[in-house]
Amino acid sequence: MEDITYTKGLYTATASIKEVESDTWQGVVTLSRDEGDVTADQETTVYEVDATSSTPEEALEEAKALAHRILGSIEL
Repeated sequence: MEDITYTKGLYTATASIKEVESDTWQGVVTLSRDEGDVTADQETTVYEVDATSSTPEEALEEAKALAHRILGSIEL
């Protein structure tokens, strides 16, 4: 499954999934802040969806929703 990337200002949220058990998936969002300086380390934070899903598609939808909530809460 392809990761989905959203941006808001300097922030990039990447929604992805991980398999936590056989046939159990969890959505994950990696939030990074790009200051524009390629030599500086980017600040990143990883968020996990609270619930697990029985399909990767469902887990990705949950991760996308979480990414939207995270970016929506950021004030520029």
